[in-house]
Amino acid sequence: MSASSPSEKQLSIPKDVYRAMKVPEDKRDETIQKELAVSLYREKILSFGKARQLANMTKWEFHDLLKERNIERHYTEENFKEDLKYAKE
Repeated sequence: MSASSPSEKQLSIPKDVYRAMKVPEDKRDETIQKELAVSLYREKILSFGKARQLANMTKWEFHDLLKERNIERHYTEENFKEDLKYAKE
């Protein structure tokens, strides 16, 4: 994945695992981020806003991706407050 800045964390993936991905090489980083975002959202580890940020997708793109995967939106008051805060930034 890309180099990290002080405000980012870098994920370490063994090279043989990275190369084994059945995804074009130029799409691997994007795929990892998107799959991680979907998984963390599905498991209620990340809010919708943070998951879509991780996936580097618009609200509507991420919403459509969840719909394609039959993943229901879970939206709590805490999620609303976090999304509201994020929208003000």
